[in-house]
Amino acid sequence: MIMNEMELVASKVIVFELENEEYVIPVEKVRSIERLQKITRVPRTKKFIKGVINLRGVITPIIDLRKLFDMDERPYSDHTRIIIITQEDYEVGLIVDAANDVLDLPSDSIEPQPDVVGAVKVDYIDGVAMIDDRLLILLNLEQVLEVNHQSEMVIG
Repeated sequence: MIMNEMELVASKVIVFELENEEYVIPVEKVRSIERLQKITRVPRTKKFIKGVINLRGVITPIIDLRKLFDMDERPYSDHTRIIIITQEDYEVGLIVDAANDVLDLPSDSIEPQPDVVGAVKVDYIDGVAMIDDRLLILLNLEQVLEVNHQSEMVIG
């Protein structure tokens, strides 16, 4: 479970935005944050898999988190980013509305996941944290990238 890992490991997190909510993922899982670039669609994949990009010679599958979380689509903007994460032995890009900042997340600020958090299925959430007046949602990367999603992706 990510929450336990975050308590044991450094609690630096990347804050990103989706549908005016702030989410966090551990900084050690993030390889890079990229501007939106040309994505090549892969036929016969699930709708939330946008396609693949060639990032410095590595073919990387791209997931649109808005589609995965059943959020309303909106046009990409200058703030749209692709967060490249490393999970086990592969990389995946996550399209987000904006990547805001990096911050230290005190482990005592983390609370268990609530029953309902906006439009995102609770399965994808490890917990929430209050920092000042910001509510941060801790994303469970294992659930987002669960094995049945992997089989839908082209891993290069």
